[in-house]
Amino acid sequence: MAYIHRTLEQKIMDISRDYSCLLLIGPRQVGKTTMLEHLMEGSKRQKVTLDDTENRRLAQSDPALFLEMHPAPVLIDEVQYAPQLFSYIKINVDNGAAPGSYWLTGSQAFQLMELARESLAGRTAIVHLSQSELYGDGTTEPLSINLEKLNRRKEHLSSCNSTEMFERIWNGGMPGHRSGKYTDRDVFYNSYIQTYIYRDVSDMIPGVDKLLFADFIRAAACRVGQMLNTHDIAQDVGVSDDTAKRWLQVLEKSEVIFYLRPYSNNLLKRTVKTPKMYFFDTGLAAYLTKYSSPEILMNGAINGAILENYTVAEIRKTWLNSAKECLMHYYRDKDTNEIDMVIEADGKLHPLEIKKSTNPGSELASAFKVLDKGSVPRGTGAILCLREE
Repeated sequence: MAYIHRTLEQKIMDISRDYSCLLLIGPRQVGKTTMLEHLMEGSKRQKVTLDDTENRRLAQSDPALFLEMHPAPVLIDEVQYAPQLFSYIKINVDNGAAPGSYWLTGSQAFQLMELARESLAGRTAIVHLSQSELYGDGTTEPLSINLEKLNRRKEHLSSCNSTEMFERIWNGGMPGHRSGKYTDRDVFYNSYIQTYIYRDVSDMIPGVDKLLFADFIRAAACRVGQMLNTHDIAQDVGVSDDTAKRWLQVLEKSEVIFYLRPYSNNLLKRTVKTPKMYFFDTGLAAYLTKYSSPEILMNGAINGAILENYTVAEIRKTWLNSAKECLMHYYRDKDTNEIDMVIEADGKLHPLEIKKSTNPGSELASAFKVLDKGSVPRGTGAILCLREE
């Protein structure tokens, strides 16, 4: 099994020199623990996982004793299972815990960020880990629509044709599979779904019908890259709209899905209000929608939507892996003007159009001008397509 070096590695070490506590968040199987274990090789840091029921029970019932038994520097894996630890870690940090004392990981982002902000506000650094290093250029900078920076990236990237692109989309980016640890893609994703439902979902929705929830995830996967229609998903599965809303919240909290919110400001009156839904990992979406090969996916009904999903997700990951916040939106108004993605950075709006074409026409950029009506100036835009160069 090959270790996949992560762009966040140096950032983690830099943060650990400044902060006593670091919280690393990301979905299951993106390599949080593997990266930290790699970084702690040769150090005195020990690792303890709350996936172990005995460790979890002690951390929940007697957090002070747990921290005595596992003194700093320590890596505590899946810390969301014992929120009781946060207030005791706070006490240790306030009493002068050394920088880098506590490395924490977790896979329930919303819950963990809320706990950290309540108990460890100003005392911990929160970073997200995703997986976009497989084909990247090794840079730690987020994607920028700047010709000079794009040319620098181009020097380190190999060309990729349409077939190869859909192989990447179909295979996904989960390190457990892509590193060679688990070679059978279908078995890997089936196990991932079972683990996710039987552990995380059962914790968040006690008594949930697991087979029905599995159908629900599949119904959501069929709608990647589309404006969210909760009622349609609910009807497909046979649950109420309120249940579908709650279950979508669970998928979002677990970072299985994420949303792009529509861009608007007080000068753009006719914009829509509905978000667009994307899967964090396109390999999971392709598995759930039963596309048995990259070639079938490339010619299938969702080919354009899943290409858009892949592009939006990978751009988002370049920002997450730089430990930087990115304001990302899409644009659509009641006059049917639409822009697939709008990045707000450096005081400007950068519109992006995503097309499954090797030679798109420049008229696709004509919608960009609608942003000129807003209060934030328009910057450089781009058409992202399947040209090999």
